[in-house]
Amino acid sequence: MSAPRRTPLRRTPLLGPGSWTETRRIADILRQETIGGALLLVAALAALVWANSPWSAGYETLRSVRVGPGALHLDLSLATWAADGLLAIFFFVAGLELKREFVAGDLRDPRRAAVPVVAAVGGVVVPALLYLLVNTLLNPGMDGALRGWAVPTATDIAFALAVLAVVGRNLPSALRTFLLTLAVVDDLLAIAIIAVFYTSHLAPLPLLAALLPLGLFAVLVRRGVRAWWLLAPLAAVTWALVHASGVHATVAGVLLAFTVPVHRTTGEGAKEGAGPAEHFEHRFRPLSAGVAVPLFAFLSAGVALGGPGGLPGLLTDGVPLGVVAGLVAGKPLGITAATWLVARFTRADIDDGLAWVDIVGVAILSGIGFTVSLLIGELAFGAGSTWDGQVKVAVLTGSLAAALLATVILRLRDRVYRRLAEAEARAEAEARAAAAPTG
Repeated sequence: MSAPRRTPLRRTPLLGPGSWTETRRIADILRQETIGGALLLVAALAALVWANSPWSAGYETLRSVRVGPGALHLDLSLATWAADGLLAIFFFVAGLELKREFVAGDLRDPRRAAVPVVAAVGGVVVPALLYLLVNTLLNPGMDGALRGWAVPTATDIAFALAVLAVVGRNLPSALRTFLLTLAVVDDLLAIAIIAVFYTSHLAPLPLLAALLPLGLFAVLVRRGVRAWWLLAPLAAVTWALVHASGVHATVAGVLLAFTVPVHRTTGEGAKEGAGPAEHFEHRFRPLSAGVAVPLFAFLSAGVALGGPGGLPGLLTDGVPLGVVAGLVAGKPLGITAATWLVARFTRADIDDGLAWVDIVGVAILSGIGFTVSLLIGELAFGAGSTWDGQVKVAVLTGSLAAALLATVILRLRDRVYRRLAEAEARAEAEARAAAAPTG
């Protein structure tokens, strides 16, 4: 008597398509981030042109202009206001997006969350290790060089999506969502790294005092208060106290975001419709993508390409070489390897129509690091230092190389993506028809 045949276990999709509602929300976010990426690119190019023109002294003069109340120790340069103040808005939006993803988005399912979270961790660990290896070999005994290990760990989602809008407009929604979620988790890891590893002098009293306005902000938003004249002062005081504590002030943006509830509640506590997180994200994402990040790029990306802090040092010093290696090789290696491990140990499989080369293409695109990478470079080496200048050149070089490599791979797969996009369009039309009220 022959043994009964076993039904093969059904393998779960590695990057399964999200729900229709979630797909539409992700599409709206991607459109705004793409516009922000274009503005970011223009701002960075303008800064580079000015910094390498005969009027470069004017650029440095602008960066060093100090504004703010001196009595509160907030008479900061414009460059510092951009890094500490404007990027707090950027991280506030990133915190809102991350909380929404894990509370109300498709990533509340641990099986869906595992892939981008593990991939983001791999995309942080491997570039950092590669940077440390390069600098251990090329800068032996120079501990100061090792402080830049976190520079190549960050992905600039706005820049990456700007490239994607040009070369991968037919990319399936599953890959787009993977890239966006990976970058959001990447941002959270980056702010944790900044808070833990780049806080040199901690003043506990201001940090404890920040809990008071932060708590009041949390109580008000949970009660449904949305009046900017009431919430903005509390957010500003929280930011100022975190800044005074020695912790990088952008941490305040994440803390404020995590206090905002995702779901709106009625008097009985029942969930009802979209909540404050969606409201604040809708209000602040255009400000972040269209104003805060481009201004930061304009005040940070300007670096003289000649001299030891420019292109010549790129080929001779371990710091810029480590940054380029981390972005171009470390990022895709870490993300792809981590994703493969998830597939290997969870019996997940690539979606129908996709292949591992698609994962590799998105992973290489994640090597575009700009906003947070420049910020970490300034924190690690000091704004205006030789290594800070080399980091800026290396970030620009590595990001450009990653963009070109990703362009080649994604363009070669464009015919496949177009076919998948047409199938998604048909599925969306069917979903709309099914959701439409019948007469």
